[in-house]
Amino acid sequence: MLPKNWVSAEIGLVCHLINGKAFKPSDWVEEGMPIVRIQNLNNPRAPYNYFNGEVAEKFLIDNGALLFAWSGTPGTSFGAHIWNGGPAVLNQHIFKIEVDENWINKSFLRYAINQKLQELIGKAHGGAGLRHITKGKFEQTEILLPPINEQHRIVKKTDALLDQSQRTKEALVAISALLDQYRQSVLLAAFCGDLTADWRESRDNLVPIEKVVRQLKMRQLENVVSSSESIKIAAISNAPEETASDLLPNSWAYIKLENLASSFKYGSSKKSSSSGKVPVLRMGNIQNGELDWSNLVYTSDPTEIGKYSLTFGDVLFNRTNSPELVGKTAVYLGGRVAIYAGYLIRIRTLNELDPEFLAFCLNSPMGRDYCWRVKSDGVNQSNINAKKLAAFEVPLCSKEEQKIIVHRIKNLFSVIENVRHLVDDAIRKNTILKNSILAKAFRGELVSQDLTDEPANMLLEHIRLRRKERENLKKTSKSMEGKRMAQKKRRIRTISVLDTLKQANIPLSTQDLLAQAGYPNDVSTDQLELFFLEVREQLKRGTITRNRRGEEDIFALAR
Repeated sequence: MLPKNWVSAEIGLVCHLINGKAFKPSDWVEEGMPIVRIQNLNNPRAPYNYFNGEVAEKFLIDNGALLFAWSGTPGTSFGAHIWNGGPAVLNQHIFKIEVDENWINKSFLRYAINQKLQELIGKAHGGAGLRHITKGKFEQTEILLPPINEQHRIVKKTDALLDQSQRTKEALVAISALLDQYRQSVLLAAFCGDLTADWRESRDNLVPIEKVVRQLKMRQLENVVSSSESIKIAAISNAPEETASDLLPNSWAYIKLENLASSFKYGSSKKSSSSGKVPVLRMGNIQNGELDWSNLVYTSDPTEIGKYSLTFGDVLFNRTNSPELVGKTAVYLGGRVAIYAGYLIRIRTLNELDPEFLAFCLNSPMGRDYCWRVKSDGVNQSNINAKKLAAFEVPLCSKEEQKIIVHRIKNLFSVIENVRHLVDDAIRKNTILKNSILAKAFRGELVSQDLTDEPANMLLEHIRLRRKERENLKKTSKSMEGKRMAQKKRRIRTISVLDTLKQANIPLSTQDLLAQAGYPNDVSTDQLELFFLEVREQLKRGTITRNRRGEEDIFALAR
């Protein structure tokens, strides 16, 4: 049921739509007027293309322009916006919406259109990824209109409430960003020794790092089966680390990962299937330092399963990905049988290195910085091979302290995630509140109604009358222009090309021939086409000739 004095009206009745100009990439320049594209409406930080040529006035916009993005991806592209970015030119796929502001408040119309956005998207053409709303469907969509004074009151109240809602959302998003920073701070503190400084101070019998390293070397040498292996292990163990261990607590030291792992192995390169016996973990299954068991692919090949099956504690390192994500790491903690794909490296650590300690370390700012420094960059992806991974220097402490660090990181991360859930829930509720504000506004419940306001049906009559006046004026202007053109055409008195050359009795250039045949300087395109048709016909008959003189064509009577 409509609120009192409100009406339902088609969008096309209350406004005039102008689509933006179809710019080509060759039109873009470094400086000039910014070209407003859909991404510039949805993201204030999106870069602009520029244009410095002539453009029709209808494509120009400035602050306060009402715009509607009618093409793109549902949920991100479509929507009405008030432009506040200064003078600019409008790109295609965006309507400039012109209204008579005596009867329609632009901001109210923006709210009214956006309240119908899901209905409009439902009418859009195209696939799930890229769709568009036709001008006809847009114009036929009905919106609710109150009296103009009530429109102003609704906009004032809605703007105030939504501004408060936006400030709340920004504060919540800022908290979420702080949580990400705190998470990184925890990892930073963990691997420089700060996170467990109190634990070390309370201990009288800390295991010296030299003892840990000595035991590590002895155990490696005990397992050798040849003298060449022994020489290789000794060489690796004696190779100096690049990072100075004096930056760490006394009971810590930097040790290369190749000294702390029994193997580095690339995953399966065989194509997986959408179903099968055993899941194949890929780079997308490593999320936020953990294994994500959604969006899985599978294998049933017994050879692949035997060769690449994971064991509890295996560390998976993403060796190929975008520059920002390459090197992300997680630990396989069992639960179900799985193998791993070729873009991953499986690391099996020795007893002296806790797998979860290593994974947290590789995901820490120190580990991410190392990955950024050693990655090899391709066109769209970066790569870190096993050799570079093995050279990573782990800030090693006793196994006991590693366990304490892993425990404290998990506890702090749990607190962070609990707070994040509360923040996400608050953001969700804030969105619901925003929608309820708009719903209340269009039920006529947000502001008080004034029965002395002129009813909205009269508003529509004013709009219809004004539109009819414009249409009549346009018809009159077009008729007068037609009459002027007809009079102009009638005033042109021309003679044939052949007679002109006979009267001149000398060869004539194209411009001279036009002038002496009676064509004015502002000759119409249609008249000009008739002249050249006649020239071509006389040339074809052989009654006249054409020769070149410099840059000009010269016409003469045939001899």
